[in-house]
Amino acid sequence: MPGKRPEPPFEFVQLLTSNQSRLYAYVLSLLGDCNQAKDVMQETNAVLWRKANDFELGSNFGAWMLKVAYFQVMAHRQRLTRDRLVFDDEFLHDVAEHAEQICERQEEKQRLLGDCIGKLNKRYQELIRRRYNEGATLKSIADQSGQSENSIKQALFRARAALIECVKRECPEEAV
Repeated sequence: MPGKRPEPPFEFVQLLTSNQSRLYAYVLSLLGDCNQAKDVMQETNAVLWRKANDFELGSNFGAWMLKVAYFQVMAHRQRLTRDRLVFDDEFLHDVAEHAEQICERQEEKQRLLGDCIGKLNKRYQELIRRRYNEGATLKSIADQSGQSENSIKQALFRARAALIECVKRECPEEAV
């Protein structure tokens, strides 16, 4: 069929889906209204999808996504000019820059935490994964491992303490 666009690469789809909460938080911080943020987020996703083949894998997806979102917020704001309370563009630009910096710091913290989890022993890694990724209860972990709930609680305490120490070592300027 002539004119049909190629499907975006799987890696692009992964990046887009894994950054949805970040995108929503960014747009919401600029608009302050959850309904408007959802609308602009949908518009942004549509633009990102249309431009998927323009994105160079390996470059900074987060920065590209936030820049597209910023322009979508600006377009949305132009449509809202009939409303009485609309922040001026300079203020919105300052908020956008601040939100981008926060997102970048959050991304770095996520990376650092992932690195520190990788440094834990296998038992602690498994406990962290089951408790926080899967949402397993202490009781269910204890039942499945044949250990007491208290021993699981103590092991998780030690795993979290090891993570805190690792983060402090790797990034001492970050408050835990």
